[in-house]
Amino acid sequence: MTPIEVTYASYLKLDELLALQQPRTPDGDADLATLLSEQFFIVSHQTCELWLKQILGDLAAVEGHFLTMTTADLERSVDLLYRSSELLRLLHEQLMALERLPLEDFAQFRQYLGTASGAQSSQSHRLERVLGSASRSGSLFLAFRSGLERIGADLEEIVAAGVEAGSFHRVVEAMLRVGNGYFQWKIGHVGLVMKMLGEQPGTAGTSGAAHLMGRATMPFTELHELRGKVHERGRRQAG
Repeated sequence: MTPIEVTYASYLKLDELLALQQPRTPDGDADLATLLSEQFFIVSHQTCELWLKQILGDLAAVEGHFLTMTTADLERSVDLLYRSSELLRLLHEQLMALERLPLEDFAQFRQYLGTASGAQSSQSHRLERVLGSASRSGSLFLAFRSGLERIGADLEEIVAAGVEAGSFHRVVEAMLRVGNGYFQWKIGHVGLVMKMLGEQPGTAGTSGAAHLMGRATMPFTELHELRGKVHERGRRQAG
């Protein structure tokens, strides 16, 4: 049997991918510029969901590595965590690109979105559960702490030791980088919604920017608190 040739288009399924952007604005209700703006809006959100898929996959792999806590798996986790932080940076920059969406075009096609809203993104909610918030530890941190407990390592000692903690230190630093990237993405989303909607409610009936602001919290509270203790010890020793 002759093998089917793999091409760039077939490997990426470009025909199917490029057919997925289907603006809902009726042709008779908008000019080409507005239709292209809605396409831009769709592409931005579809791309966001693709990056979220990758981030969730990478972080799930990290949680798997925390089951073993071997040096090799910890170093793999560092690579995956830094990749996730870079992807969160891309998501933030994508929000900056969305600021180029003309307000009049958005107001024109938004009426055709019905109750569709980014608040309904199941992957975004999954990421919240993985990373946690200022008041609740996520599954990623819990997996790391559990892994440390299994091997008899102390998290506070690791944070205090800094670079001397080796792979453990690099994991902590990478997790904090992911948390910062996530927080910046969330705050950027609030700013974008404020610019585009003002005090208008969200399309799914949420309070819009106020709803987003309430969910924009920094993950890994315990790690931040432990780093704060390092400064406290330094001040005591200096005094």
